[in-house]
Amino acid sequence: MEQKTKLRADAQQNRERIIAAAEEVFMEQGNATSLEAVAKRAGVGIGTLYRRFATRDALLAAAYSDRLLAIAQTFREGMGQLDARSALRAYVEDMVTHINIYEGLAASIGMVLQSGTPGCQAVGEVGAILLGRAQQCGAVRADVAYTDLVYIITAISLAIEQERASPARIAHLVSIFFEGVYSK
Repeated sequence: MEQKTKLRADAQQNRERIIAAAEEVFMEQGNATSLEAVAKRAGVGIGTLYRRFATRDALLAAAYSDRLLAIAQTFREGMGQLDARSALRAYVEDMVTHINIYEGLAASIGMVLQSGTPGCQAVGEVGAILLGRAQQCGAVRADVAYTDLVYIITAISLAIEQERASPARIAHLVSIFFEGVYSK
C-alpha cells in the first residue's frame, strides 16, 4: 500500500513524476509493462519507485486514482438526474468503460479498488450509495453487496478486454447483468 506520510518537497516531486510517468507508460504499453520503464520515464531510479510504491498494484492504483475521483464526482453531481436503477446501471457501465483504458487493468481492478487511494474510496462510496438507493426502491435485490458489483464489473471488464469490444458490447453485457438472460 502507498505510504501516507507527509513527504519532503523533492520526494513529493518524485512521487508525482512517477505517477505521471506510470499513467503515460500504462496508456502506451498496458499495465504489464516493466516498472523499470516507468522509473526511466520518470527520471528516477528503480529504488526510488519501489520506496514510493512497493508493488505494481500500488502504483497502478495511484496512477488510476484521479480517473476514479472524476468518475465519482460525475456521479455525485448527477445522482438525482436518473432513477435509482438507471443510475446504478450507468455507474457499472461507466466503470467498465474506464477500466479498459489500460490494457491489463481488468485483471487487477479488484485489487486496485481495494487499495485505499482517494479515488478508490470515492468511487466505492458512490457505488455503495447508488446500490443502496436501488435496493431501497426495490430495483435491486437486498442481498447484493458492493463487492458483488466489483465482481460483475471485473468480469465484464475482462470479457471486454479479451475481445477488444466496442462500447455497444459493454452496454449489452451490462444489460444482461441487470435484465438477466431470461426472455420475457
